[in-house]
Amino acid sequence: MTPRRRSMSATASAGLSVRSGTGGSGPTAYARTVLDVVDRIPPGRVMTYGDVADYLGTGTGRTVGTVMSRYGQEVPWWRVVQASGRPAEPLVAEALAKLIAEGCPVSGERVDVGAARCDGRHLRE
Repeated sequence: MTPRRRSMSATASAGLSVRSGTGGSGPTAYARTVLDVVDRIPPGRVMTYGDVADYLGTGTGRTVGTVMSRYGQEVPWWRVVQASGRPAEPLVAEALAKLIAEGCPVSGERVDVGAARCDGRHLRE
């Protein structure tokens, strides 16, 4: 019988899992880089979870989502949306209100990602 190879979870591979000895004391280096990118998205613009991962060249939309769910309150979290343009549950209404107030193009419960997408050229310093 061949032993099963355990694959590392996406969150562990991105350095998000709580390791013994750290006590879950705060964001990892990867999480900090995600939060830095999100903090630099200008008002009225958005990035998808996948856009953030692509910009960083590491992780996935899912790992970015994990960072945002754990630490997103530290940054303008409403500027990161699903690929469909819909903000994350359960804060859809709050996110849309903030986006509309910033002048972001919104239709129904979705951001017009094509018009509002932020790429590396739009990130504030």
